[in-house]
Amino acid sequence: MSLFDLTGKVAVITGSSRGIGKAIAEAMADAGAKVTISSRKPGPCQEVAAELNEKYGEGTAIAVPANISSKEDLQAMVDATNKAFGKIDICVCNAASNPYYGPMSGIEDDAFAKILQNNIISNNWLIQMCAPQMRERKDGAVIIVSSIGGLRGSPVIGAYNISKAADFQLARNLAVEFGPDNIRVNCIAPGLIKTDFAKALWDNPDTLKRSLSGTPLKRIGDPDEIAGSAVYLASKAGAYMTGQMMVVDGGATCS
Repeated sequence: MSLFDLTGKVAVITGSSRGIGKAIAEAMADAGAKVTISSRKPGPCQEVAAELNEKYGEGTAIAVPANISSKEDLQAMVDATNKAFGKIDICVCNAASNPYYGPMSGIEDDAFAKILQNNIISNNWLIQMCAPQMRERKDGAVIIVSSIGGLRGSPVIGAYNISKAADFQLARNLAVEFGPDNIRVNCIAPGLIKTDFAKALWDNPDTLKRSLSGTPLKRIGDPDEIAGSAVYLASKAGAYMTGQMMVVDGGATCS
């Protein structure tokens, strides 16, 4: 479908060696985009890139390891993408951190600071690195993978939820700033998805039952069920959407 065609587009996707990020990379490659696979460890990045190159053709993907807490790493990823593909059309901020599980009263300052740094400030770093060329071309799409946690309180992942709420506002602010240059900035807010990152919320049957008690579809989501939203937001299909959050949660926030 031409509305969802990403042929000729280039996407950088953080945290794309597994989980939601990997699913987004696969979906964008399937839609015709070139993709940069990135996470902290080189091996998994190279494996995913190799899989995509084998499936969609050599030159579809490159692997560029980067720690999102390092501004230098992120700039190196942007530079490598520009060198390999000549441009960046789509910036997907997917990687995030949550080193603490428990009440806000027990979180250490360094853990709280790491969550805010990696889930908000690092996103802004990467976006600002990609934005100048998008503004010059008058075209671009920025996608921040947030969470429905940003819409509610939690007794165990409160700091993470605070960071994800801030991502909503980051998208709104940048949508206003970049809109005149035809750059769209949106968030995806997944519900509970079966990833290693969210394992603490679904690995235990009792915890999973509690997590799904208010979810109309009565099941956990798969990473692939988030990927289509990213393709929509990056393509012509989402050309008039900016400053918004797309909730994909099995209905958890409607009950």
